[in-house]
Amino acid sequence: MRKWRRWFLPSAPDLLAQLARQGEVSVEAVDAFRDWAHGNGAAGNLVHMLEHQADEVRRELQTAVKRAFVTPIGPEDIYELSERLDGVVHAAKEIVLEAEVLEMPPDSAMCDMADLIALGVRNLVNAFPDLVKDPDRATEQADTAEAHQRRLEHVYRSAMSSLVANSDFREVTGRRELYRRCVRMSDAIVGVAHRIWYAVVKQS
Repeated sequence: MRKWRRWFLPSAPDLLAQLARQGEVSVEAVDAFRDWAHGNGAAGNLVHMLEHQADEVRRELQTAVKRAFVTPIGPEDIYELSERLDGVVHAAKEIVLEAEVLEMPPDSAMCDMADLIALGVRNLVNAFPDLVKDPDRATEQADTAEAHQRRLEHVYRSAMSSLVANSDFREVTGRRELYRRCVRMSDAIVGVAHRIWYAVVKQS
């Protein structure tokens, strides 16, 4: 009888592994975004491609969450982490598109912000496997990701201040928009970090 009951139990997909997979693609995407910001124009196309790939992995994960009988952490936490991370990658694609429309290549400030964004996303993704097995390490990674974004705020303020001396209205307007988009992307990283903390606190 036990064999029959076991046969009818729903499958338990490894949801954290799937979240980690989305994370891996996301890291690749923001690394490409960083390379683009450092002057590799071809990396912009890679950002587009990887954003679509990350979106496909996200949809697969969310379908698995919906069908799962048991989840390692709250299903709403997995959903939110996946959605918020997707927002970060989507923001990278939008910045590349906006820069292309403005015909304004990244400058040194954007290079610095892209470096900190890439570091932050890597920290977030490193936290995912530890959400259950080592929650303290997961929150440490989230804290480090947020610390990188606080450094980005300093880069942003310095860059915005430097625009005051620029008399080229087109340059000032375009740079301001791109800088602000980088900050919104950074805010999205902080949002993922906060959800990591929330998911861990719920387990305690």
